Amino acid sequence: MAELRIEGADLVLHLSRLEELEAVHGDLRVPLSSVRFVEVLEDAHEPADQGFKVGERLPGYSEVASVHTDGRKIFAAVHHDTPRGVRVVLESAPYDEWIVGSADPESLKARIDAKR
Repeated sequence: MAELRIEGADLVLHLSRLEELEAVHGDLRVPLSSVRFVEVLEDAHEPADQGFKVGERLPGYSEVASVHTDGRKIFAAVHHDTPRGVRVVLESAPYDEWIVGSADPESLKARIDAKR
């Protein structure tokens, strides 16, 4: 399952091997200074339900894909067992947002906010 990690001065979205195949790329990495804000999402599937997708998508069940919508580029990694998650809004990065499912999005948000 996708996992957000803080490695030094970077925020890394680590993908499992299966997710790498589904997404057609590997882990994503940005400097923590690129993180504008993090918010908790009650329904992390919703942001991936619109626009053009490249990757795996089973609506409401699993999304591991790049999503192009409303002039934004989003990477989503959300599964049926982690329907809640976080939205990481980025600037000066290849993606405008990362949407990542999490069993405990409040703690994840707090860890990222503390390092910014």
